[in-house]
Amino acid sequence: MSSQQQPTDEPVYDDRVYRSSMAVVTGVLLLGLTAWLCGDAAVRGSGNTPWIALALALCAVPLIVAFTIRPAVFANDDRMRVRNPFRVIELPWAAVDTVRAGYSAEVLAEGSTYQLWSVPVSLRERKKANRRQLSRRGGLTGRSLTDPAQNGAGAAGPAAAGPAAPQRAGADRVVDELRELAERGASRAGARGGVRVHWSYEVIAPAVAGAVLLVVLLVAG
Repeated sequence: MSSQQQPTDEPVYDDRVYRSSMAVVTGVLLLGLTAWLCGDAAVRGSGNTPWIALALALCAVPLIVAFTIRPAVFANDDRMRVRNPFRVIELPWAAVDTVRAGYSAEVLAEGSTYQLWSVPVSLRERKKANRRQLSRRGGLTGRSLTDPAQNGAGAAGPAAAGPAAPQRAGADRVVDELRELAERGASRAGARGGVRVHWSYEVIAPAVAGAVLLVVLLVAG
C-alpha cells in the first residue's frame, strides 16, 4: 500500500530546447553588420564619431542578442524555463495552468500570462497545415468509397496501417509537446513550487549604459 503512495520522483532527463533558428540566423547577420559598420566608423572616423560608434554598438549589440539569439524555452519533466529578451521565468509544471498558441505562443500560470518569444506563431504556416490536413482528409474519404482495400479486401495492405499523423504548424507542435509535458509532470514531487521571475540585468545594463552614453555624446557634439 505504501508503495502506491510514493511521490513520482523519477530522475529528470536533459532539457528539451525550443528556439527559432530563423531568429538566430537573423541575429548573427545583424551582429555582423553592426560590427562592420561600427568598427569601420570607430577606426576611420574623426572627432566624436569613433565614440559615437562604440556607444551605438554598446547599446545595439545587447538588444540584438536579446531579441534574436537569447530567446529560448527549456523544458524537462519537472519544469519549464522561459528565457525571453529581458526576463527569465521558471515555471514548475504544477503551477502551469495551460500552454496555448493563438496569435502568439504563451503559458498561463498563477493568473499571469507569459509570452514564449522563441516559439513564433506563423498564421500562414498554420493555414497551409490546415489546408493540407483538409485535403488529405478529403482524399482518404474519397478512397474509402472506391478502394476495395478500404472495404475489407486486402485489409493487410498499406491502407490498414491507419491514417498518418495530422499536419500541424511548427508552433502548434511545440505547444502540444509542452502541454503534454505539463500534464504528465504536474504530479511529480519535483514539479511543485511557484513561478519565479528574474530580470536579465546582464542585457539591460549595457544597453542602458550605451543609450545614455550615446545621448551624452550627441548632445555634447
